[in-house]
Amino acid sequence: MQYATGRAGSKEATLASLQQLVTFELFGEIFALPILDVREIIRPTAITPVPQAPAFVEGVINLRGQIIPVVDLRKRFGIAAETATDDTRIIVVDLSGQMVIGLIVDSVREVERIPMDTITPPPALVAGSVGAEYIKGISNHEDKMIVHIDMRKVFNPEEMGALAAAG
Repeated sequence: MQYATGRAGSKEATLASLQQLVTFELFGEIFALPILDVREIIRPTAITPVPQAPAFVEGVINLRGQIIPVVDLRKRFGIAAETATDDTRIIVVDLSGQMVIGLIVDSVREVERIPMDTITPPPALVAGSVGAEYIKGISNHEDKMIVHIDMRKVFNPEEMGALAAAG
């Protein structure tokens, strides 16, 4: 009996060391967000433009009565936007209860369980580059390089205000 308790304890420790992430593609690379930040994933819908919004804000959508600003992550990361395909999705993200936004991505892959100890800080060369402040870490999982995004750092306070005004 004591042996079984010990095994269950180590299994719980193993499960606790796994992070569940929603993985998605953007400009041919794989990115990840913690599953707890993701409210839902939807197909693109009609987006209403918002005058004077930042260039990366496509506009707003009405999602079951809630007006949500929609951001094109390609534009936010300084990459040219592309035409939507059948795989394009909007990931609806809750930013710590402060705001709900939609993120346009090229495609959503799957939910991955990644061991926490495989997530490493970005290399120094990457850490000093533009946009590196958004990167929480990088992992190599099942022969896939995954860039972990910190959504709380993707937008500065002024941009958060603009997003709130758009929504």
